[in-house]
Amino acid sequence: MISDNLKYVIRQFVERTLPNCRPRELILPTGTGKVVGLAGVRRSGKTFLFFDAIQKLAAQGVDRRRIVYLNFEDDRLHPIRAEELDMILRCWREVFPETVGQHTYLFLDEVQNVSGWERWVRRLCDTEDVEVFVTGSSSHLLTRDLATALRGRSITLEVFPLSFREYLAFRQIEIVLHSADNESLIRHELESYLFCGGFPEIVLADETLRPLILEEYSSLMLYRDVVERYGVRNEKLMRELLRHCFRNTGSLLNVSKLHRDLTSQGITVSKNTLFDYLGYLEDAFLVFLLPKREASLRKQEHNPKKLHVIDTGLIAAFQAFPNRDLGHKLETVVFLENRRKRKDLFYYANGSEVDLCDAEGKLFVNTCWSLADPETLRREKAAMEFGVNQWPDADGRLLFHEYAPGLEQSAPGVLAAWRYLLQL
Repeated sequence: MISDNLKYVIRQFVERTLPNCRPRELILPTGTGKVVGLAGVRRSGKTFLFFDAIQKLAAQGVDRRRIVYLNFEDDRLHPIRAEELDMILRCWREVFPETVGQHTYLFLDEVQNVSGWERWVRRLCDTEDVEVFVTGSSSHLLTRDLATALRGRSITLEVFPLSFREYLAFRQIEIVLHSADNESLIRHELESYLFCGGFPEIVLADETLRPLILEEYSSLMLYRDVVERYGVRNEKLMRELLRHCFRNTGSLLNVSKLHRDLTSQGITVSKNTLFDYLGYLEDAFLVFLLPKREASLRKQEHNPKKLHVIDTGLIAAFQAFPNRDLGHKLETVVFLENRRKRKDLFYYANGSEVDLCDAEGKLFVNTCWSLADPETLRREKAAMEFGVNQWPDADGRLLFHEYAPGLEQSAPGVLAAWRYLLQL
């Protein structure tokens, strides 16, 4: 890395006007005394959370010259090695010598591109008066690597695409209680949310451009965050696996059956490779594999996992029938709403099926697109009664989308999905 390039990048950021940031539910904490990490799928808004925090610091009177922001995907910083990271503070002090000795804020975006960065950050925390913030699009990067290197001196926050509440706020749609017209509008927007997803740029983009942007996202995530990062040799297999995942969100994933299906298509692959590739997709925040709730960890590991994808809008980008399986899409959105708050989530299947539950017996949720069919209603009522008997202290919910009068009284815990997602 050339030091003149680094100086130019540092000064350019200080002098630039930051873009307006729409508020998110997640706010980057400052003044914690810890390294703060933001982990999440690419394009979910991590950089804008940085910009929002920087603007708030400036509004509190912090001199912008004391704030260093670097994006390690900037071509002017390539190639940069761990032993060159000391150049960052050295160049910053040369550009702004008047700030030497003052408390500094260091924002490092997509830091996983520099091998060994976590040891350098640890040394900074030990030797400099600096607050460090980092982002990455790899889960183990900001959980295992950061936590191991800093030994309790870091906190990691997960960043997801927009929730349905945030989606409505970005679309500047007001929620008006006890208004039939507003309820109809919000139900319509929920359907749009299922189709376009919650990536901030997509929500704000012209409707005609959304498919093109999502197609770009899918290629970027596949190649940069999976194929290149993990040195995947069988690119065709990875693409087919990713397509399978987005085609089957909200469904059980049986690796043995998937292995047989791929083999029948002439794709040579071992089960171990499939498990490895699924691990890569999880690490890149593209999929979540929900375990079955079992008392025995051994049984839990041997049962199929329930698959959920990070964003329902990406389903169309992977050519996975965007108009099909709306119930599974809705189930995935409900899962993501709960996953934003907690990680100890499971599904349950033993005679009766429960889409989502926790380890403590305090929560269970079933999701259905429509309860209009009598057989569907009977099955879902039986599942809810099972849940109530199994976990009597739980907050049990049966969520639906398609409206019909009197549905809320048809079974215990019945609630319109949009109300649940908006916490109304």
